[in-house]
Amino acid sequence: MDALETRQKLYLPDSRNCLVNLANSVLARFGAVPLHDTLPLADQYLGGKRKNVVLLLLDAMGISILEKHLDRNGFFRSHLAGSLESVYPPTTVAATTSVMSGLYPNEHGWLGWDMYYPKLDKNVTVFTNSEQLTEKEGAAPAGTDADGKPVWDENSLAERKPAADHHAGFAYTPYQTIVDRICETGGRAFFFMPFMPPYPGDLDAILKRTEDLCSEPGCKFIYAYWNEPDATMHRTGTVSPQTHELVTLLEERIERFAAGLSDTLLMVTADHSHVDSRNLCILDHPEVLGCLERLPSLEPRTLNLFVKKADRERFPDVFRQHFGEDFLLLTREEVLRLGLFGPGESHPELELMIGDYVAAAVSDTSIFNTHYEAQSMPGGHAGMTPEEFRIPLIVIDCPGGIMQRM
Repeated sequence: MDALETRQKLYLPDSRNCLVNLANSVLARFGAVPLHDTLPLADQYLGGKRKNVVLLLLDAMGISILEKHLDRNGFFRSHLAGSLESVYPPTTVAATTSVMSGLYPNEHGWLGWDMYYPKLDKNVTVFTNSEQLTEKEGAAPAGTDADGKPVWDENSLAERKPAADHHAGFAYTPYQTIVDRICETGGRAFFFMPFMPPYPGDLDAILKRTEDLCSEPGCKFIYAYWNEPDATMHRTGTVSPQTHELVTLLEERIERFAAGLSDTLLMVTADHSHVDSRNLCILDHPEVLGCLERLPSLEPRTLNLFVKKADRERFPDVFRQHFGEDFLLLTREEVLRLGLFGPGESHPELELMIGDYVAAAVSDTSIFNTHYEAQSMPGGHAGMTPEEFRIPLIVIDCPGGIMQRM
């Protein structure tokens, strides 16, 4: 692909209007030194004198999801201050780590769900610190559906093993959180999410702890994360009845939560949006798989590809023969030169973590490593379509238990 074709297909987030800038606005508000430019959209609200600032991130609650499911005059959309963008790839591991750190993915190194770590020479599911999910050798479908299509179940999956006796992500790609940076300056800051201590089990537990902290004396920042509606959309798609019910309930629950806050600025955003996906499995493409040194890492819509030396020259043709123009295929050199994962100075191991090629989805196609995942996840993200990047900044001023639009 020549340079002109690459530029025409390449869509990268605005590095001056993205989640990284939002995180740095929070740092500046609480007296810590920003690591990058702040977000003007957020700065105008953070400049107020509210005692508490709460940033609530609802996974995958992008602009398109708000528009598909919620009334324009409802709580979320009527408090929509504006939009910003995720980072690349627009996925939870990369984006939430950017919020937590104030850094771009190329700086913090947490690029996707499955990371290749050179020191381990293996693909690791970074949040769970387990070896990448794979299919059992010789696995077969459990049966067929009414249309005669194969049906795969969890019995087709290989047993998961720990990646190492230490946490690979924190060992090889450590970062300092914005919570720690604020506390180092003498401020008070907290975060609540299901996969970090004290491991709150549901949204109600997260919101209750946040309410309790907001009622305490003193200024403070609280970052809260919940994994919906992402989890439901992965299983059912973006326009299913289940997704509609969940998104509606989330809006109602956050409205009640906001009504109970006082002297608090509540900001609601997302890490990325979500799209309906046409799923394929790499195992059904043995010619492509045969060129690879290991299974793809990162995400089904952004594939990190280590290619056998003997096949590197012919690999682009082989890949396009199977997947057409559904993906933008970039060499490692192009990835680094274009700043695919962000601007500025990259993590020292980034070049070793990136494969010979990176394939970014520019259509609705996703490529999974197992048949079961391809069959069971009709919704997805982490590609290079504008819809996946656009996220809201919803702002609610809660002066004394009475919400106000800003």
